[in-house]
Formats: sequence, C-alpha cells, structure tokens
Amino acid sequence: MNTVPAAVALSLVSAVAYAAAAVGQERLASRSPGAGTLRLLGSGAWWWSVGLNASAALLHVVALRYGPLTVVQPLGALTLVAAVPMGARMAGRRVSAVEWKGTALTLLGLGAILVTASGPAPDGVLSVPEALAVAGATAVFIGVLSRPGARPGLRHATASGLASGVASALTQTVTVAATDRSGPALSVQVVGVALLVAAFAAGGLVLSQTAYRGGLGGPLAVVTLSNPLAAAVIGLSLLGERLQGGPAGVLLALAGAGLAAWGVVSLTRAAPATAPVDDDHPVAAVLALEPGSATPEPALVPRPHDPGHLTPATR
Repeated sequence: MNTVPAAVALSLVSAVAYAAAAVGQERLASRSPGAGTLRLLGSGAWWWSVGLNASAALLHVVALRYGPLTVVQPLGALTLVAAVPMGARMAGRRVSAVEWKGTALTLLGLGAILVTASGPAPDGVLSVPEALAVAGATAVFIGVLSRPGARPGLRHATASGLASGVASALTQTVTVAATDRSGPALSVQVVGVALLVAAFAAGGLVLSQTAYRGGLGGPLAVVTLSNPLAAAVIGLSLLGERLQGGPAGVLLALAGAGLAAWGVVSLTRAAPATAPVDDDHPVAAVLALEPGSATPEPALVPRPHDPGHLTPATR
C-alpha cells in the first residue's frame, strides 16, 4: 500500500507548525531581547511556541511511520518556505522578489524529489549493531566538525544537520519497530535506539544554537540541506529505500536536490526590506542614527558679558 500521500500531508502540516513556532519565537525575542529564561516561562506566547514545536515534532514522527526518509526529510525545507510569508506579514512588509524566487526553486526541487522518492510505507529498521555503528560514525564526524578552528558557524551547522538527520532515521526505526505486532513494543531495540534518538536530537539543538552565534543565513542553509542528506544516505544504504525510474530517476532526484538547495540558500540570503524612516520626525531621525553618530546637544552657559542670557558653549 502506498502511504506516501499521508506522509506528505503530515509533513506539510508539521512544516507549517514549525514555521509558525519559529516566527512566534523570533517576534517574542525582538520584543523582549533581554528576557531571561524565567521571564519566558511566564509568557503565554512562549508556551504557545513550545506547544507548536511539540506538535510539529509529533507530526514528523508519525510521517516517518508512513513515508520513507527520502520523502519526509526533504520536506523539512518547507518550514523555511512557510516562514517567509508568515514572517513578512508579522513584520508588516511584502515578500520580496528574491524570496518568491527562492520559494519557487525550493518547491520545484522538492516536487522532483517526491516524484522519484515515492514508494511504499517503510518496513525496514536498523538492527542494534547497525544503529550503534551509525551513531558511532556520526559521533566521530560531529567531533571532527566541532573542533576549534576557522568558520565554526558553518561547521557546527553541518554537525547539527547530521545529528538531526540521523535522529530522524533512528526515529523511523523506533516507530516501525514499536508498531510491529510481531514483537514487544518495548524491546531492547526500541529502548536502545530511542535513547540514541534523544541524544542526537539534543545534540543537534545545542549545535544549531552554537552555529547561529555568527549569523543566521549561512548556518540555516547548511542545517536545512545537511539534515535530509544524512537521512537519505541512511535510507538508501541501510533501510532498502530506492529511487523510482532507474538512472533517469536518479538524475531527476539530483536535479531536484540542486534546485531545492539553490532555493534554500536564496531564502536565507534574502534581506527583508526595512521600513522607511521619516526624517522629518525628530524621534525617528534620532532612532535611525547609528550608536554614537548623533551630534551631542551643546550645553547652555551664561555669556560673560550678559549674565541673564544663555548661549551654547564652545568646546
């Protein structure tokens, strides 16, 4: 039975929920840039964002039960696509031409991937030795990428994407094995792989936070692209997933991946238009100045020859 349409629908809703949560968190952070964790815990908007993130993660897990990794993981790029119009509307601006172009390229690329990657519901799982081997190799790779050196943002972003992609691959093993009625729901395989999922999911979150310290555009693109790449490698090499259409299908999938990558990079590099400043308004003019660029107001001191008159002091 082909359950890919169900997986795609779940992934679409998950991406929209992730995008809404991200936009909400960004708006909350912009309104309260110095708010600490305790203050956020008392914010209803923050808890709405947490709930959206949790719902999106649950939908993603269910989608992994009904669709192959090569379909579900690339659809995560739709989070960025959905966040563009949401963020523009919240900021009171129009979506730019560059953002529309990036959205179109991403959607075209994902469409090509869906055509070639669609297949039956996943039934293959990683054995405990395979899961440990994947986890060990990924941990070593992440350790190499996280070493001190140049361009830590992009390296940490790559490590974050790999950790998240491997976590999704392991999650699919947990969901398939746990719902398989031929064995116990809480077998050693399910519990052990679930612990690995928790470790890689937490590691991916910490690494992404580190990556974004140096900016958002480049690291976000790397995370968005390396995540489905890692999951696709595991799905094709260990879980028996196949691309449709033979060599032509492989070429179409590669072309789609290239288009999607181009679109994601375009979206992350698109700079939102800033609202014009009314120079005639004194407050707006002062706020538009760079820190330290405003000319200080001259102090008023009495004239020596006229004690009753005030004049600007010379410095």
